[in-house]
Amino acid sequence: VQLQASGGGAVQAGGSLRLSCAASGRTFSSHAMGWFRQAPGKEREFVASVSRSDISTSYADSVKGRFTISRDNAKNTVYLQMNRLKAEDTAVYYCAAASAAGVVINPKSYDYWGQGTLVTVSS
Repeated sequence: VQLQASGGGAVQAGGSLRLSCAASGRTFSSHAMGWFRQAPGKEREFVASVSRSDISTSYADSVKGRFTISRDNAKNTVYLQMNRLKAEDTAVYYCAAASAAGVVINPKSYDYWGQGTLVTVSS
């Protein structure tokens, strides 16, 4: 599975962005998907995950209620809708795929990673 993330950019605090992650290959629907982020000088952290069937989702406490993860298995794409953005959301965002059915939080459980897309939120 190859992953290509897009949709990052610069936005003011309170604004919105939608990230997309397009996957190649025929096995997208057999993978749980996740979004992670890494801010300068910090470790990569979990943001959100969606099960392969799109039934279950999980979010980091810091984004719960503001971010929504979804997927379209027909388009081999996973999305991250980010609303009410804050300066502390500034980071490089990565999508990832795990050979699992349910949501996956541990980054070590992911098998494939995209290249990352930069989100900059100005206050």
